[in-house]
Amino acid sequence: MSVSGDLPDLYIGGAWVHSSDGGKRELINPADGSVVAVVDEATSDDAARAVAAARATFDEGSWPATPVSERAALLTRIADLLVRDKELLARIETDDTGKTLVESRVDIDDVVSVFRYYAELIAVSSDRLVDVGDPTVISRVVREPIGVCVLIAPWNYPLLQISWKIAPALAAGCTMVAKPSEVTPLSTIAFVRLAEEAGVPPGVLNLVQGSGAVLGAALTDTDDVDLISFTGGLATGRRIAEIAARRVTKAAVELGGKNPHIVFADAEWESSVDQVLTGVFLHSGQVCSSGTRLIVEESIADDFVAELAKRAAKIKFGNGLDPASETGPLVSEQHREKVEAYVALGISEGAKLVVGGERPADPTLATGSFYPPTIFDRCDRTMRIVTEETFGPILTVERFTTEDEAIMLGNDTEYGLAAGVRTSDAARGERVVRALRHGTVWLNDFGYYTAAAEWGGFKKSGNGRELGPAGLAEYQEMKHIWHNTTPKPAGWFKGD
Repeated sequence: MSVSGDLPDLYIGGAWVHSSDGGKRELINPADGSVVAVVDEATSDDAARAVAAARATFDEGSWPATPVSERAALLTRIADLLVRDKELLARIETDDTGKTLVESRVDIDDVVSVFRYYAELIAVSSDRLVDVGDPTVISRVVREPIGVCVLIAPWNYPLLQISWKIAPALAAGCTMVAKPSEVTPLSTIAFVRLAEEAGVPPGVLNLVQGSGAVLGAALTDTDDVDLISFTGGLATGRRIAEIAARRVTKAAVELGGKNPHIVFADAEWESSVDQVLTGVFLHSGQVCSSGTRLIVEESIADDFVAELAKRAAKIKFGNGLDPASETGPLVSEQHREKVEAYVALGISEGAKLVVGGERPADPTLATGSFYPPTIFDRCDRTMRIVTEETFGPILTVERFTTEDEAIMLGNDTEYGLAAGVRTSDAARGERVVRALRHGTVWLNDFGYYTAAAEWGGFKKSGNGRELGPAGLAEYQEMKHIWHNTTPKPAGWFKGD
C-alpha cells in the first residue's frame, strides 16, 4: 500500500490521478524534521472535478439505491481490511502526526469500531409507519441518502475523524469528497486505497488534499453539494456556515472546545490526578476535547496542583516510534510557535507558571517540534489563556469554593464540547453534570467515547452530531410517503 512517491494521490471518479498543475507538498515528520512523503497538492479545478464526480455518481448511478445489506457488507469488509492493515496504518499515522505508536494503534481500533457500528446500525434500520386513523392509507416515513457530501477533517486525528464522516455517509448511500488536512493526509490516502480494495464503487468516495484556502470555495460554495461536514477551528467553521446558509446547504460543524475538568475535594485522589494529567497532555494536548481547564476546589488546590506539577515534569516525550515515549511532538514547528505565544501571553497576563513553559533542553529532541507539559496556576476568566483554545500541552488552574461557583466557571466559556466532573458524592455529581452546558460530560472519568453515542458540542463548539444514530441521520433525508390504497374523489369542489 503506497501513500506517496510516484503514484498519484488524488482519487476522483474511481481513478487515481496527479494534481492537474503538478503541485506537490512535502510532509514533515514533526519528531525529527525529516521528509516523510511527497504527495499531490490538489487545485481548485481538481476539487471541482471531485465534486462533479460525486454529483454524477449520485444522480446517475445505482449506489443510492443499493440495498442496505450490501452497504452493510461493504462497511464490514472495510473494517476487516483495517484490522489486516492496522500496524501499517498506525505507523503512517505516527510518522505523519508525531503521536505515539500506542495512540495510533488505539485510533485504528476506534476506526474499526466506527465502521462495524454503522454496518450493524444500517442493517437494522427500517421505515417508520404512521397511524393516520384510516385503514385505507399506508403512511410511511422513509430515510434516503442526503446526496453529495463534502467531508473535511482536522490534522490531529486524521483517520479517526474522517472515519466518523465516511462510515455513516457510506451507510446512508451518499457519495462524497473527502478532504483531509493538508498537514496530515497520509492515513486518509492509505484508507481510500483500502476502501477501493474493499469494493467502494467508482465515484462514491473521492479524495483531494490541499490547502483549505485553495480548495474551500470549490468544495463548499456550490449547489452541487448537499451536506458539508467539517471538524476544525471556529473561524473556518463560521465561514463554512455562512456559505452553507447562503446556499441553503446542510452543514454539520464541530469547532473545538475549552473544556473544564472540575475536581471536588471529596474526589478519589489517585484517579483524579492521573486523569487530569491524561485528559490534558495526551497527544501533547492536541485534542478538541482536551481538559485544558482544571477547576479545583480551593481546600485541595495547592496539594493537587503540586502533585500534578511533579508528575507532569516526569512525562516522557519523544519520537512516537520510541516505546519509551509517553507523548510525542506538536504537529509542526508553526504550531509550536503558536503554543509558545500562548505561554508568553499567560505569563504576561499574570498566571503563575508552575512547570514547563520552555523548549526541552535535551539535544536529542532539538530537530523535532517538542514542547513540554505546562501548567499555569492562579488563573481567572479575564485571561485569554483561559478563554481561548490553545490546542497544546497547557493546563490552566482555576479555583472554587462552592458547587454553584464550580458550575458557573464550567459554563463560563463560549464553547461547549466536553467537560469532566470528579466527586464521590453521587447526588452532587448528577446535579453538576446535568447543569453543565457541554455535549459530552464525564463523571469520574475523562476522554472516553463510544461509536454508539452521539458526539458534538453546545454553543460555539458547533452544531450537528457525529456518531450514534444521530450521526447517521445527518446523512439522511426523511421522506413521508402517503399511500391511499383505495383512491376516491375528494369531493371538495362540487362542480355545480
